[in-house]
Amino acid sequence: MTEQHAHRFERGTDGPKVIVAGVDGSDSSLRAAAYAAGLARQQHALLAVVYVQPVLAAGAALGAPVTETTDEIAEDLVAQIRDAAERLKGMFEVRWEFHTFRGDPYNGLVTAADELKADAVVVGASEQAGHRIVGSVAVRLVKAGRWPVTVVP
Repeated sequence: MTEQHAHRFERGTDGPKVIVAGVDGSDSSLRAAAYAAGLARQQHALLAVVYVQPVLAAGAALGAPVTETTDEIAEDLVAQIRDAAERLKGMFEVRWEFHTFRGDPYNGLVTAADELKADAVVVGASEQAGHRIVGSVAVRLVKAGRWPVTVVP
């Protein structure tokens, strides 16, 4: 007779404890956040909603207040998420936090997932046609192979 040993997971759990959801205000990213919230609720995990503020070269901005604009987007996203959480209060309880990182979306999400010790990453499918050729943030995250990645259409 051979003795069977239980499979041991790295962090001692059967499911994710921190789920990172990347949001940028697009419909697909908001659907991804909603999907991630459902996973977080089922797994009793922390939902870390992450917005990556783009950093543009000074010349590319042409004097436009880019930081102010991206700060407004972040504030608007937090307001939308708070409203959704408030509407669901009582029906579903989800622990969530909002984080803002600066940089390009891929590197920002990688940094976020590393710093937050993510067990899973959820992102929306790219809505830009060029990404079918060049590769989207979602494809790059999957290829990185560091976390399970769910891509929500």
